[in-house]
Amino acid sequence: MLGPSIELYYMAKEWVERELNALSDNPIFIPEDGEHLAAGNFHGQNVGIAMDMLAIGVSEVANLAERHINRLLNPKLSGLPDFLVEGKGLNSGLMVAQYTAAALVSENKVLSHPASVDSIPVSADQEDHVSMGPVAVRKMKEIVKNTWSVIAIEALSAAQALDFLRPAKAGKGVEAAYRTIRKEVPFMEDDRPLHPDIKKVRELLTSGEILKNVEEEVGEIRLK
Repeated sequence: MLGPSIELYYMAKEWVERELNALSDNPIFIPEDGEHLAAGNFHGQNVGIAMDMLAIGVSEVANLAERHINRLLNPKLSGLPDFLVEGKGLNSGLMVAQYTAAALVSENKVLSHPASVDSIPVSADQEDHVSMGPVAVRKMKEIVKNTWSVIAIEALSAAQALDFLRPAKAGKGVEAAYRTIRKEVPFMEDDRPLHPDIKKVRELLTSGEILKNVEEEVGEIRLK
């Protein structure tokens, strides 16, 4: 189900790279032919729409990650202890971490409203249609930040779930990711503040540490 989001990434990448390498002068002078062409080459709508599309794609990544968290924490779906912790009634485990993930996913949904469909004429109607590209980019950055945190909570939950499934083992790549997390974040036996754990796993993800260790086991992972 991540396929469409990956496709949107490559589509947006192509659009942005093309615009970065495009001629955006207005007018365009062609001395060899003694011509000049006046057009809206400066308009940033391609980039704005690309970022709006990618925002939806990245939001879907967070949506799916949160649903994975739910399946791990719900004992009726996972067959594991409630909220991945022993001591039902005394410990709430990763329950509140899912609240955080749900809140971030909800925020992403609001931020996914496209900026590029909006335009307010200014400068005595001379600037009659604008791309709102900078707004689209700012929203996109916030969605990416939120999504990294949701994925960190998913990874933290998955590591906790694996501990309850021992001595069974996962595949080489998953085990490498698990070991990387457990070097920094210990198994949760009793409730503790979760922010440091989420922050540490997020750092392992964004730094590429988890990916590096996984690829050492299974080889390069290519999206396309």
